[in-house]
Amino acid sequence: MVLVVGSTGLLGGEICQQLADKKIPVKALVRKTADEAKVAQLKGLGCTLAEGDLKDPASLAEACQGVKAVISTASSTFSRQDGDSIQTVDLEGQLNLVNAAQAAGVEQFILISFPDTEGYDNPLNDAKRAVEQRLQESGMNYISIQANYFMEIWLSPALGFDFGNQAVRIYGDGQKALNFVSYLDVAKIAVACLDNPAAKDKIISFGGPAAHSPLEVVQLFEQISGTEYAKEFIPQEGLEHQYASAEDPMGKSFSSLILVLARGLPMEMEETSSTFGLTLNSVEDYARRVLGK
Repeated sequence: MVLVVGSTGLLGGEICQQLADKKIPVKALVRKTADEAKVAQLKGLGCTLAEGDLKDPASLAEACQGVKAVISTASSTFSRQDGDSIQTVDLEGQLNLVNAAQAAGVEQFILISFPDTEGYDNPLNDAKRAVEQRLQESGMNYISIQANYFMEIWLSPALGFDFGNQAVRIYGDGQKALNFVSYLDVAKIAVACLDNPAAKDKIISFGGPAAHSPLEVVQLFEQISGTEYAKEFIPQEGLEHQYASAEDPMGKSFSSLILVLARGLPMEMEETSSTFGLTLNSVEDYARRVLGK
């Protein structure tokens, strides 16, 4: 039995789907306030539902009973409710989950994380590093998948990449490359890590199959759509000012993530793809999918 925490989110829901496709029994942690349609979706996959919350250690202790592995995708970044914050969810909540898993005799813990935003104060980054450190001390087989920037999020209208209206926002000069990754592939590697000797006690850097600069991504979208995109550049100075003026932990974290995106985050993915037998979605695959091409 695999416990999926964050099961009603984009990534967590996909992990539940892929586990169900492989006939792996799934226990999905859901909150009382979870979206009813998403809960119904999990039920439709055959998931066992466990009501709980990362802020409620007792509910986690119960949810971890009879579980061999935990996969946690939960974060306060996109779906916040009353009482949710980086401190209570991404730090204390995840530590609560590690403690509960350890106490219940869980054999494997898979954390979805992201690479270190070195050089910038980032409360979300600090939380991820603290949880990774706790996992290393837990005695459980741990894996932290440090995923690059999700293309479905960072190359979407919500963050200024408005392909529907052929208008994009470019952070910095747009010339630094990074491996945008699909959440579908992050789900794939999380599932592939289960009971896999190649994934024992490791921190895995994970991105898409190739590095592209934001300007190269725009050019690709232009070629596929046959339309030129309007480009709004946010200069480095503006990004630094936004970072310096951010007063709350979430704002500080988001600003630092944008600064790291602007400076680039390339990864070599051939070895990891080969080790886990993965065929990764490219930015072109994503562009054709969202453009209907």
